Amino acid sequence: MNVMRLSMKVWDAPTRLFHWAIVLLVCASWYFAETDQLPLHFLSGYTILTLLLFRLVWGVVGSDTARFANFLRAPGLALRHLAHFARREPDDQIGHNPAGGWMVAAILAVLAVQVGTGLCSNADFDKAPFADAVGKSLSDTLSTVHSVAFTLLQVLVVVHIGAVLAYALLKKQDLVRPMVTGKKRLPANLRAPRMRGALLALPILAVCALLVWGLVSLGGT
Repeated sequence: MNVMRLSMKVWDAPTRLFHWAIVLLVCASWYFAETDQLPLHFLSGYTILTLLLFRLVWGVVGSDTARFANFLRAPGLALRHLAHFARREPDDQIGHNPAGGWMVAAILAVLAVQVGTGLCSNADFDKAPFADAVGKSLSDTLSTVHSVAFTLLQVLVVVHIGAVLAYALLKKQDLVRPMVTGKKRLPANLRAPRMRGALLALPILAVCALLVWGLVSLGGT
């Protein structure tokens, strides 16, 4: 039996902008590091940290689909979801599916390690704000962790992209379009998630930016 489907807003603008901004900033950070443009690398890292703080808060007070409590489900649900991965079925998921939610959490966690260790890392001709504060030995260790975390991040990104492609090929589900447009065609009997917008997101982002600016300034003194 065909189920009537309607276009439904499932991703708010702040969540979508965060997603694509992180993609661009991670690529920029890699490029600046590879070309020895460390001041720009640091600036990109500070911006990522600002966005991560914003996402942490938005995961508590933001739209229904952005809230950690709504997409971080029991690991058993994620395993059961993956067990039926190859089964072609209609996409009735409003937000992240159980496995996708844990992938998001993993990427955010590794990014947090990346920027946290980056604040204390050092190079031969430039240092991060807290490199001197933690001492040369610990800074060297954290620089290594920073490098390893980026490798892990690359692995997660490859797995994430592979999963998105697999959903498109095996399940005929387009996960990219909703993250661009914010909308998805879903059964008409599903309740639309509550959305939050810029009026709440902008002051949160501004406070996060001020916190990072204060942290970096403190480290530089």
